[in-house]
Amino acid sequence: MRLSLSSLLLLFSFSIFGQNLHQHVNPMIGTGGHGHTYPGATVPFGMVQLSPDTRIDGSWDGCSGYHYDDTIIYGFSHTHLNGTGCTDYGDIMLMPTMGNPMLSPKDYSSSFSHANEKASAGFYSVKLDKHNIDVALTASTRVGFHQYTFNTSGNANIILDLNHRDKLLQGEVRIINTKTIEILRRSEAWAKDQYVYARIEFSEPMQINKVRDTGFAPASVTDKFFSGTQLALSFSKKVSKGDKIWIKVALSPTGYEGAKLNMSEISGWNFNKVREDAEKLWDQQLAKIQITETNKDKLSIFYTALYHTMVQPNIAQDIDGKYRGRDNKIHKAEGFDYYSVFSLWDTFRGAHPLYTLIEKKRTADFINTFLKQYEQGGRLPVWELASNETDCMIGYHSVSVMADAMAKGIKGFDYEKAFEAAKHSAMLDHLGLEAYKRQGFISMDDEHESVSKTLEYAYDDWCIAQMALLLNKKEDYNYFMQRSQSWKNVFDWNTGFMRPKKNGGWDKPFDPREINNNFTEGNSWQYSFFVPQDIQGMIQAYGGASRFEAKLDEMFNSESKTTGREQADVTGLIGQYAHGNEPSHHMAYLYNYIGKPEKTTEKVHYILNEFYKNTPDGLIGNEDCGQMSAWYVLSSMGIYAVTPGLPVWSTTVPYFEKIKCNPDGEKPIEITKNATPESLKNTGGFYQNALSKTTVLNHRTIVPVPVIVAESKSFKDKLKVEIASQNAKDNLFYWVKKESSDNASENNFMPYNGPFYIDNSAEVWAKIKNGNDKSRNVTATFFKKPNNYTIELKSTYNPQYHAGGADGLLDGIHGTINWRKGDWQGYQTQDFEAVIDRQKEQSVTEFHSTFLQDQRSWILMPTKVEYYISSDNTNFILVGSVANDIDPKTDENQIKDFSLTLPKAIDARYVKVKAYNYGKLPEWHLGYPYNGDAFIFIDEITLK
Repeated sequence: MRLSLSSLLLLFSFSIFGQNLHQHVNPMIGTGGHGHTYPGATVPFGMVQLSPDTRIDGSWDGCSGYHYDDTIIYGFSHTHLNGTGCTDYGDIMLMPTMGNPMLSPKDYSSSFSHANEKASAGFYSVKLDKHNIDVALTASTRVGFHQYTFNTSGNANIILDLNHRDKLLQGEVRIINTKTIEILRRSEAWAKDQYVYARIEFSEPMQINKVRDTGFAPASVTDKFFSGTQLALSFSKKVSKGDKIWIKVALSPTGYEGAKLNMSEISGWNFNKVREDAEKLWDQQLAKIQITETNKDKLSIFYTALYHTMVQPNIAQDIDGKYRGRDNKIHKAEGFDYYSVFSLWDTFRGAHPLYTLIEKKRTADFINTFLKQYEQGGRLPVWELASNETDCMIGYHSVSVMADAMAKGIKGFDYEKAFEAAKHSAMLDHLGLEAYKRQGFISMDDEHESVSKTLEYAYDDWCIAQMALLLNKKEDYNYFMQRSQSWKNVFDWNTGFMRPKKNGGWDKPFDPREINNNFTEGNSWQYSFFVPQDIQGMIQAYGGASRFEAKLDEMFNSESKTTGREQADVTGLIGQYAHGNEPSHHMAYLYNYIGKPEKTTEKVHYILNEFYKNTPDGLIGNEDCGQMSAWYVLSSMGIYAVTPGLPVWSTTVPYFEKIKCNPDGEKPIEITKNATPESLKNTGGFYQNALSKTTVLNHRTIVPVPVIVAESKSFKDKLKVEIASQNAKDNLFYWVKKESSDNASENNFMPYNGPFYIDNSAEVWAKIKNGNDKSRNVTATFFKKPNNYTIELKSTYNPQYHAGGADGLLDGIHGTINWRKGDWQGYQTQDFEAVIDRQKEQSVTEFHSTFLQDQRSWILMPTKVEYYISSDNTNFILVGSVANDIDPKTDENQIKDFSLTLPKAIDARYVKVKAYNYGKLPEWHLGYPYNGDAFIFIDEITLK
């Protein structure tokens, strides 16, 4: 029998698209626990995510608006985030009620039961118990479609509340006619200035029967325009039992005309057809990877994971290509589609490499979006949301996405422009980059999360070097390859860990299990293996393959307990490996690089089996915009991108008997359980293509900086200083800079032959010079204390925030507004109290103590500070009290000197300082639902 090409294509299309793969998607996975997913209706990469909201308090587990433990629904809004750790979205909220219209959330909300709730790809339904209303939701790319069935007769209300979940900056409602309204919702939350325009069409004429607004004049239900920062309306209609009302809501980021245009996606009121169209879109998308599996739970886990990788990034342009740029102006996308929601710290690791395999066109679109944001906003995105840069998380990982696409030969964007933008991000001076460029690492003195930033900047710099290599930019290649070795400057060769540096040396005390502000959502264990750009160099740093294997084994076999700050993101512990957060995601694959692939397979398959379940709490951590699920999808295929930017996969034994990958317009890829590592690492043909196009250039390796060792940063009489390096053969040089005008010239450095002492405040400079190779300069600043005072703490500081111990409050060194650098002492659930011994009776006129406030981090000013004096350290006399005058609600970090000046000098040997803690966090605070306690942060006490 002979078949024509068209017949074969028809059969092929039927075999892929006729499988109803959407039936395997369970959007409830991740809605419980800490998954932070939402169950509502959306289509692949759609602008609309129409979903119920059960959380409006800003709580962490309510970031998506919904949590499976809840029993109350407040309404159905049209934008939601998938698995993030910060809360935002929830725009254009509608809620059906019956009877007297009420505009307060506690009044219009309703209880519900999971027994009456259904969720599938492109569809959601629930019964609202309070008024016996059945709600069904579906969507197209830019339009949400509601179907409300009223099971009792009476007055039906549709509540529109623009004061929902985040802060309303500007609200407008325009009444076009009894069936059509237009809305502007401008809001502030994680995205500081978000614009959402909407057009709402009702299937039936509706009458306004209640209004809440803050306009210039009292609103009337007959008005045609409403505005204000408080804005809610009720639209009503008499209904009989069984009546339905349908509502369509079209969104636009650009304006009312855009929303009107986007409404054309859905014509008429055929709800079932729109649902079927959404399901067909999902069938087409999910068919890009087909698995052979009979276990229904595994089918649901896999296809829900694939689904979760495809609900973002989100199209952010109107049908005609218009979008709101990072400059807040309206532009038109030419030759590409503009997207939003780029959780790049998470998704560069697995989600974007997956897209290079099955979403090549969209990968180019994502990158073109990056480049437009660079042109219109001044730099590449870090964590972009609704055309706002949130600057959440670290690194400049958009360069990883671009380098990976270039290395894999993906076309459709300007390689030269991409390199220009990448280099621009790397050459900025913010977020620790100035210090990183100058000295080859970031210390605690320079910036918080210093170790993580050093490591991730180094990887990103390697990515830029790969881009330079492809573009034959040899000088740039050499420069960024040298920067990519900066990880060596935070690797402690004695302990075998990446460690924070402070004042030229290693910060002490050090516990690799401790979660603190030197690492990003993790600890040293979870960052000590992040050198994806130089894995062989990392193995050698650990002492070779056997020692590296032992270190990996130690990590996986350690006690599954962290110390330090409570970090809700660090979950899914296997020893100190934390699958619930992204820094660990590549680690199981590192066994491959020392010839132990069986250990990789053992760990990967354990994670696949134990940390992904077909239940609401079936994700071990935040979904993080598809990254948690991308790990599952790729690993079940037997591949993972340990080093995005290198066009080769790391491999493991595939999880399913047979996997068929169907990239757009390309030959299908078949993977079987007994596929060889050699064939798996070239999945997609990237590796072979890259080998034929590039050559590797030699580059110089860096000399890691030495460390300056001293007991403390401040001293009373004299201080012993030592200099050390990891190589006994290194030639060490140093210089003690005593005058601020001195320049660091080569002539000032002298050979280091052993410990030396300083007896005055000074800077110590050190470096290594081995022939023509030399390290960067490293510096330490030491201060001779201005007096011989001692201090006795009556309170106990949080060990996370010790600021060098008690003497740190008297060393004359003042902390900066960035408290995460470690210069402030923190006290929680207690007042602060300390006694300063001045060693003898001395006159005093001025009392100073400096405190910091960052209310978002639970750090509030003390309510008041009292100063006492004594001659015997037993009987104290109150000499004055200073009340706080800083508003606890202010978002800006503040420093305040609670100073007291006496009209005349008094004599005292002992001075007591007592600061009264704010206490329990108030109801307006995000920490209130957790029964949170405020911190006091103090740095310096000065007496004059």
